[in-house]
Amino acid sequence: MRIAIVTDAWLPQMNGVVRTLTTTCDLLRASGHEVMVISPDLFASIPCPTYPEIRLALARPGVVARMLREFSPGAIHVATEGPLGLAARRYCASAGVSFTTAYHTQFPDYVARRTSLPSEWFWRYISWFHRPASRVLVATGSIREELRAHGLEKLHHWSRGVDLACFTPDAPVPAEFAHLPRPVQLYVGRVAVEKNLEAFLDCAHPGSKVVVGDGPALAGLRARYPDALFLGRKSGRELAGCYAGADVFVFPSLTDTFGLVMIEALACGTPVAAFPVAGPRDIVTDEVGALSFQLDRAIDAALYCESAACVALARRYSWEAATAQFLDGLAALPPDALPAA
Repeated sequence: MRIAIVTDAWLPQMNGVVRTLTTTCDLLRASGHEVMVISPDLFASIPCPTYPEIRLALARPGVVARMLREFSPGAIHVATEGPLGLAARRYCASAGVSFTTAYHTQFPDYVARRTSLPSEWFWRYISWFHRPASRVLVATGSIREELRAHGLEKLHHWSRGVDLACFTPDAPVPAEFAHLPRPVQLYVGRVAVEKNLEAFLDCAHPGSKVVVGDGPALAGLRARYPDALFLGRKSGRELAGCYAGADVFVFPSLTDTFGLVMIEALACGTPVAAFPVAGPRDIVTDEVGALSFQLDRAIDAALYCESAACVALARRYSWEAATAQFLDGLAALPPDALPAA
């Protein structure tokens, strides 16, 4: 199949959305599909206000439509709600062409945190954006119910996976961990306001706090929390070693739709402590972690979980299975479905 994917999140960004899309594209191509990605790196762009690492593409009117027509895909997937996604949605809706979308991030909550405006204002945009889609791909049951509550009914399950060859309990632990007071409590992910890191860094639980990741809030948090160890961005086996060397993985976000980092931690044998919200409550069981609105309690309880149970649960998440779900959710187009200019 010829598959067009339109996304405002792409390399060199590094987050769960980008990892999901790049891994899915790699597996699709390995299976013989032809994939065209329309992404910000193909255009001039400007930094997103308050979030300069994210680039907003400046595509001329009609360019995205032309690219889609020239590629003549058998399916179109609009992955994000930004400028490129909006251009693709506009074209498909006006031309009567079927397409799918995905709800990757709690966009209304993210923007509300950054603007202090009500999240319901932004939900109106989300509902409008996704309503014409043949299907909206979602990762968890909790998010499915939330989208239904906002009037979106054509939903399709698209889970996530973990690289079990990379993320293992025997990954080499960073030298910085050697003399840290135990238990080592680890956060991995974007260092940004919507990730709610203060809830983790303010925890009074004894031990050490380690933050792996980069983002706009890094300098400020490093100055405010000098006792925490900030290691910056890590990837591959280096990142796996951070997970494997920790005693508990702490996921303080209240706004994620899944949380790839949680299953990476579990694959390395590290239990998860989190709030009982969408994402964690769809993944974390009593055998592999603990959920509580008192994060200190969740950390304490998670420390009693067995490493083997964590690894066993992570093995349920396969990128191959997730990619098959993605394919099943696509809306196939008949030949010559895209009208000429």
